[in-house]
Amino acid sequence: MPTPLRLAFLCVVAGLFSRRVQSRLQAWVGGGPRRVWTVPVGLASLLWLTLWLADAWGFSIAVVAAAHLLVPAAVVVANRRRSAALDFCAILILWLPIEFAGAARALLPAEAQGLIYEMAEAAAVVLALFLFLIYRHLSGMKYNLPGTLGDFVNPLLGFLAAASILIPLGRALCFLGPFGLPEAFSPVHFVGTFAVILAGVALPEELLFRSLIQNRLMQCWGESNRTLLVAALIFGAAHLNNGPQPLPNWRYMILATIAGFLYGKVFQRSSSVMSSALLHALVNTVRRIFFL
Repeated sequence: MPTPLRLAFLCVVAGLFSRRVQSRLQAWVGGGPRRVWTVPVGLASLLWLTLWLADAWGFSIAVVAAAHLLVPAAVVVANRRRSAALDFCAILILWLPIEFAGAARALLPAEAQGLIYEMAEAAAVVLALFLFLIYRHLSGMKYNLPGTLGDFVNPLLGFLAAASILIPLGRALCFLGPFGLPEAFSPVHFVGTFAVILAGVALPEELLFRSLIQNRLMQCWGESNRTLLVAALIFGAAHLNNGPQPLPNWRYMILATIAGFLYGKVFQRSSSVMSSALLHALVNTVRRIFFL
C-alpha cells in the first residue's frame, strides 16, 4: 500500500503529464532566472525536514542530501550549451545515490532508512522532471499520456516478445521459478499489484532509462538498434546489485538487458513513455505473481 508521502509525490508526477501544467510551469520558470532554484531548494528542505522528523539528522547526511539535489540542478543550469556530457553527469548524480543507497546506511539509524530512501527517491524523480521537462524543455522525453492506439498495442506486442524470450531463458538460467497460480490469486490482486509496480517502479525507471538516458543517446547517435542496445546494457548493468541471486547478479543483468531493449523499442515506436512503463509493469507483475 502506498504511503501518504509516496501518494503526494505520485500526484505531482501524475499532474506533470498534463501539457497545460507543463506549459504553465515552463512559463513561470522562464519569468525569472532565480525561479529554477525554487524546486531543488524546496525538495532539499523537505529532505532535511524528513531527516529531522525521523531523528536521523547529522551534518554528514545533511550535506549528502543537499548535494544530491542541488549539485545536479547546478550542472543543468550551468549547461547553457546543452552538452550531452553534462546532461549525463546531472542524471548520474541524481541516479547513483539512489542505486547505491546502501553506502549511506551507516549515516542513518536503521528505523529511519526506509523513510529517508523513499523521500530521496521521490525527490530525485520530481527534480529530474523539473530540470529536464520544465526547465530545459528537453525534446523526446515523451512525458505525456498515451494518445494513439499504438501506445497501447505496442506494449502488448512487446509483452508477447518478452514472454517468448524471457520465460524460457529465465528458467534455463535458474532465475525464474516454475510457473504457478497463487492460491489467493484474483483479477483484483493482479490489477492492484500492476498499479503499485507501475507507479512505484516502472514509471520512475522508464523516466530515467528511456526518457532521459536512451532519449539523450538517441539525440547523439541516432535512433538505431545500436543505440537501443547501449541503453539496454546500461539498464541491465543497473540490476547487477539486485538479488535474490548472489551479487553481482549476472543472470539478472542478462534478462534485464533483453527486457530493456524491448522497453526501448516500445518507447521508440510510441508517443508516450507510459507505453514502455506499461510493458515494464506487466513484465514485473507477471514475474512477481506467477514465477516466484
